[in-house]
Amino acid sequence: MEIPEILRKRAAELETYYGDHYEALAPLVSQCFLNTMETTVRQLEDGSYFVITGDIPAMWLRDSSAQVRPYVKYAKEDGKLQEILEGIIAKQAAFVCVDPYANAFNESANGAGHRDDTILNDHVWERKYEVDSLCAPLYLGYYYWKATGIDRIFTRDYYNMITAIADTFTVEQDHVKSPYFFQRYNCPKTDTLPNGGRGNAVKVTGMTWSGFRPSDDCCDYGYLIPANMMAVKAMRFAEEICRDCYKEEELAARCRGLSEEIQKGIREYGMVEHPAYGRIYAYETDGAGHYNLMDDANSPSLLAMPYLGYCDREDPFYQNTRRFILSADNPYYFQGSLAKGVGSPHTPEGYVWHIGIVMQALTSGSREEILECLKMLAETHAGTNYMHESFDPSAPEEYTRPWFAWANTLFAELLDRLMDENFWG
Repeated sequence: MEIPEILRKRAAELETYYGDHYEALAPLVSQCFLNTMETTVRQLEDGSYFVITGDIPAMWLRDSSAQVRPYVKYAKEDGKLQEILEGIIAKQAAFVCVDPYANAFNESANGAGHRDDTILNDHVWERKYEVDSLCAPLYLGYYYWKATGIDRIFTRDYYNMITAIADTFTVEQDHVKSPYFFQRYNCPKTDTLPNGGRGNAVKVTGMTWSGFRPSDDCCDYGYLIPANMMAVKAMRFAEEICRDCYKEEELAARCRGLSEEIQKGIREYGMVEHPAYGRIYAYETDGAGHYNLMDDANSPSLLAMPYLGYCDREDPFYQNTRRFILSADNPYYFQGSLAKGVGSPHTPEGYVWHIGIVMQALTSGSREEILECLKMLAETHAGTNYMHESFDPSAPEEYTRPWFAWANTLFAELLDRLMDENFWG
């Protein structure tokens, strides 16, 4: 992939800046910033663009959006970067229209990927239904529009995508009416849905049901609160796009209504009173009084609420929740001799995620905390000069996924932001 000149220039600036201000991170920043563009984006024979996650040859709607998000702010001044990002946005819209219940897609209708007990399509690599997979393309399109002022991305396919997302979210507000089912056999129980592929029972709350988490693990309880938070914002983005760009008031009003219903559901069913932390958000609920109190490093996460635009980082309920997440009371918060942070049931017990440490820094208002996170990042890449999925916080040479582009570009986004803020003065 030809790297747009504006990104090469910024990578060089970042390397120079961190060479002067944080020498231990200087060898990482340029190659992590360019990693997605250099290694995971490619133009297909039909001229469209396709983004793999790294070591898996499929395009996840969530990951591809997150992987290119740090580049969006530079697109206004570079035609090549506009071409690539607009191609990715168009590809995502086309994929959602193929199957809004799928989370990952093939570069062609080649039938590659998982052949599970669900409604199969040769374009689909995996059909784990995740609410955030539908939110991610709306975030990317909206951010691109706001950063560049370019509205040509809002094609008929994109409009059809918005309609499909609104339809799916609406159906999944009452999951018993859903056509979706998913079963995988001879696998860990986190890779399939119980109850004949329908998931555990839930009560109607106004929120929208999700089969799987952003980790691709199944939900214990079908209302995944961080994904619903993302849906609140995504539907507001869709409302604005429909109103301002499509002049389509009916769909705009529908998206706003969904956002309000989901938000009301979060407030009524997605919060609990914790004896140590006060009122906090649960990770999952069934709306019938059962809650999963935890957080997972994969975004959307509860830790990522301000990053996702759901609330201000000083919001008191967020701060209560954040104190819970970054404590031993979160069953997936781990600590070792070199690092501490949020992990995931998706990876080995005790392993910390680089994405979790980066997200902690991105959502922090404390200089001391940010510096602590940077120190952990500098000391746990195991000499590779890249971020990983997860690692042993006492022995970081033990890690999962050596090529995980999302972790690299999120790390680069943090360093890019700190440079813009002149963090070191």
